[in-house]
Amino acid sequence: MLKACLVNELSKSYGNLAALKSITFEISQGEIFGLIGPNGSGKTTTLRILATLLKPDKGEVKIFDVDVAKQPDEVRKLISYLPEEAGAYKNLSGLEYLKFIADLYTENPDKRNEFLERATTITALGDRLKDKVKTYSKGMTRKLLLARALMTNPKLAILDEPTVGLDVLNSLEIRKIIKEFTRQDGTVLLSSHNMLEVEFLSDRVALLKQGEIIETGKVAELKEKYRARNLEEIFFGAIQ
Repeated sequence: MLKACLVNELSKSYGNLAALKSITFEISQGEIFGLIGPNGSGKTTTLRILATLLKPDKGEVKIFDVDVAKQPDEVRKLISYLPEEAGAYKNLSGLEYLKFIADLYTENPDKRNEFLERATTITALGDRLKDKVKTYSKGMTRKLLLARALMTNPKLAILDEPTVGLDVLNSLEIRKIIKEFTRQDGTVLLSSHNMLEVEFLSDRVALLKQGEIIETGKVAELKEKYRARNLEEIFFGAIQ
């Protein structure tokens, strides 16, 4: 079966700092795969390499059998990337922003309308889409950005801290959107500091520490292995 993502012996350094040290993992189609670890563990570097924004020093990455280093333009047709620090143009309305993004992806009016319809549904902002982004709350802005990431129905969505800074209710809504995306045959690579959120969303997880994967598997199986009640306790047990 074709894998959504294959990462093999991936390494990346910044000067003398080894950000990634020969990490290997794979993601199946239709899966939510969680990548967790403390600050500086290599999560964002991994995501940026998969999103074609960084070149690896060593190793191989394939997205649906397309090589990230050799065919970045083809990979970009298959993925979307929502970085933690993403923002929207504050002087545009939500709808104007989505139209602007849609125009970057297609010149076909029918396809453009399809993207906008999907994005409008995802945001669930209704008439507030007519208002300028600068009037939005954090939760509304994050929904808009997630809609931007998913509106093209990518084969792989790479999401870095999708609920960062949000309250419980907005976080729950974002999680529902992500779950619904995978029910429609999408695949998600999710990174978050919130281990309980990753546990709730993910089919499988990889635990990163100082650029190395120290554990990979289904949360239920890892709970049993480490006699843990949750992912936080699993991580604590794995680093001992």
